[in-house]
Amino acid sequence: MNLNILLVEDDAALADLLATQLSEFGNTVTVAGDGQAAMAMLSANPFDAIILDRMLPRLDGMVVIEALRKQGITMPTLMLTALGQTMDKVEGLTAGADDYVVKPADPAEIEARLQALIRARRFPAGASDTVRVGDIVISPTKFRAWRHDRDLDLPRTEFKLLLVLARNAGAVMTRPMLIEQVWQYDFEPTTNIVDAYVRRLRVKMTQFGDDDLIVTARGVGYMLKAD
Repeated sequence: MNLNILLVEDDAALADLLATQLSEFGNTVTVAGDGQAAMAMLSANPFDAIILDRMLPRLDGMVVIEALRKQGITMPTLMLTALGQTMDKVEGLTAGADDYVVKPADPAEIEARLQALIRARRFPAGASDTVRVGDIVISPTKFRAWRHDRDLDLPRTEFKLLLVLARNAGAVMTRPMLIEQVWQYDFEPTTNIVDAYVRRLRVKMTQFGDDDLIVTARGVGYMLKAD
């Protein structure tokens, strides 16, 4: 999905570079150099998502996100900052940010996270939806999954991994994103926990001779093929 993004960053060189990189994914990127400029642009233009630096002149990023949420502006917001301590992340998320990325960040990671935030709006927490991807059917409320009407009988972590991949079918989920959404870690473990669980899931998904639908994006993460 091509997005209309507001990038709020006071480092002009970094803003230009990141805007160019994100535009290469097909997005339209508008740059604001400070918090007040960002608020003015948001009041006059529709955007799909915001990338917000935390430390900004005139209006700090924390003040901006808190003001937006008080005004009922709920568009997905990714906070981009040099502050990487756990408490900094907690403060940003508590203020209303949807995600938090520490500089320097790979533009592909930022793009993947923005796309995931957009998709997540279709699956609110606690939703009783049934997720279908091709011949796979998943019931989040029952913690059960089927392929060709056969019960996959997945342990809880493998089920959560499949559900995250299915809700983001057709898009690459990076390892850090999977770690956050499946294991709820805000750091990347020293072990290859994601790769190990993907291997287990693949065995269950192909046990009846079906095709392997999990695609490896080498050096990045994994994707479940869409319909």
